[in-house]
Amino acid sequence: MTLFDAHTITQVLAAALIGGIIGLDRTALGQFMISQPVVAGPLTGWLLGDVTAGLVIGGTLELIWVLDMPIGTFVPADSTVAAVAATAIAALGSTTPGQLPVIGFCLLLTVAMVPVTMFADHLMRQRNAQIPELAMTSSGRPTEASVTFWHFGGTVAFFLKAFLLCLALVPAGLVLVSGFLALPDAVHRAMSLFITFLPLLGAASVARKLSMNTLDRTLLIGFVIGAVSVQLFHVPELVAIMLAAGGGWMGMRFHGA
Repeated sequence: MTLFDAHTITQVLAAALIGGIIGLDRTALGQFMISQPVVAGPLTGWLLGDVTAGLVIGGTLELIWVLDMPIGTFVPADSTVAAVAATAIAALGSTTPGQLPVIGFCLLLTVAMVPVTMFADHLMRQRNAQIPELAMTSSGRPTEASVTFWHFGGTVAFFLKAFLLCLALVPAGLVLVSGFLALPDAVHRAMSLFITFLPLLGAASVARKLSMNTLDRTLLIGFVIGAVSVQLFHVPELVAIMLAAGGGWMGMRFHGA
C-alpha cells in the first residue's frame, strides 16, 4: 500500500491549511483562543475524522504548555502547530480512530517539533522588527498605504509560517508512524501505558509553575481525602471529588492563615 496516495496528500494539505488558519489566532489575528491546544487539537481531529486523538493530544499539550507565554525575549514552543500537526499525524497514520499507541507516539514527536517551531518564531520576530523600516517610503515617512500593506503582509507571513511547518511536519510524522506500527506489540503496549499516565506529567507541570507553597498542601490534602474516601469508605466518585476539592480548599485557607 502506498503511504502517500492521492487521498493522503489531500488530507495533508487540508491539515496544513487548518494549521495555517488556526495559527493566525495565536498572535496575528483575532486571538479568540482557538489556537490553544485544547481547542486546536479536537477541532483538527474532528475535521480529519479522529476526535479522540485531538482530545488526548490537545488536552495533554495544553496542560504542559498552558503557562508558557511569549513575554519579553522568551520564545515559547508553538503549541498550536504542535497540536495540529500531532493530531493530523495520529488521525492520518492510525489504522483505526483513537489508536492509543499511535497517539502516544505522536505526542512524543512534538518534542522534536519544539526546536523547529521556536526557530521559525524567532525568524518571524526578526522579520516583524523590520516592518517599521519597510513601511518607510522614499520621502522618509510611512504612508497609510505602506503601513497597511506591510501589516497585511505580516498576517500572510504568520499564515505561511504555520502552513509550511504543518506541511513539512505531518508527512515526516506519517513516515515515522509507519515505522512505529511495524514494531513489536510489546512496544505498542508500553506506549499505551505511557499515554495513560502522560496527563499526570502535564498536571505536575502546571502545579510546578504555579505557587507550590500553596499548591503542595492543597493537592496533598485533596489527594488523601479522595483516596481514603474511595478506597476505605467506598464513597461514590462524584462525592469523593467534592470532598477532595473541599478539603483542598480548607487546606489552602489554613495555610494562608
